[in-house]
Amino acid sequence: MIQAISVTGLALFTGFTGMMSLGHAAFIAVGAYTAAICTKTYGLPFIPSVLLAACMAGLASLIIGIPTLRAKLRSDYFTIATLGFGEAMRVTLENIPITNGARGIANLTKYSTLPVVFIALVIVVFLAKNFVFSRYGRMAIAIREDYVAAEMAGINLFNVRLRSLFISAVFAGAGGAFHAHYICFIQPNMFTNVQSTMLTAAVVAGGIGSLTGPVIAAILFASIPEILRAAEMWRLVVYGGVLVAIMVLRPQGIFGYKEFSHLFRKRKAESTEEREASA
Repeated sequence: MIQAISVTGLALFTGFTGMMSLGHAAFIAVGAYTAAICTKTYGLPFIPSVLLAACMAGLASLIIGIPTLRAKLRSDYFTIATLGFGEAMRVTLENIPITNGARGIANLTKYSTLPVVFIALVIVVFLAKNFVFSRYGRMAIAIREDYVAAEMAGINLFNVRLRSLFISAVFAGAGGAFHAHYICFIQPNMFTNVQSTMLTAAVVAGGIGSLTGPVIAAILFASIPEILRAAEMWRLVVYGGVLVAIMVLRPQGIFGYKEFSHLFRKRKAESTEEREASA
């Protein structure tokens, strides 16, 4: 569920705005270190630390978002820029005193319990859903479908994309805060491009244009390696096999452009039609 919180943010930016990012591990790292420093060094309560971590991650998104989106970088160029930003953030965390360098921060209190994380995930999905159905969410979807037509219709591409990136980073920062206080230890090499790639894979496998799809995919992909931990390296083979199977059998993703509630209503409607036909 901690992974799903970060994936929900990336789903907004990649799935609904159409911008691919491979640097979201940087925002998770910012959130994790901010919360860890707040609780361990300054003795702040956990919830305010999570909120501060989310805000700091959002501010970090402006560092990469403003120059790249104002320059109208798209497709591979923007992806490479986020990739470089993620690596630069990791190196920065290794070389500043407050983060304790490559040794990381240990002995954190385990605040991330199952009820707390579950409530946080529900709140994040609820906020993401409200954004999607808001005016800005509709503009983001229009940009994803055809950014040229959206710009000709009067939509400011820079503002909408930057807002989507900021919200995505806020959710990722919150996920990082929960991650730090679940593992109770963080260091820079935990937040590499591999983690960013796993987030992107969950969004694509879950279904671009869906919120609940990436959430379920994130939980699935985080669970498989842990369930098969006894199989050692073979668990990674199974992980890759599941991802390949989804891409081959369901190229549109597990949910495609639908949500879980849509499928539930569809099944309910089909069962009603069957009862009427039998009657």
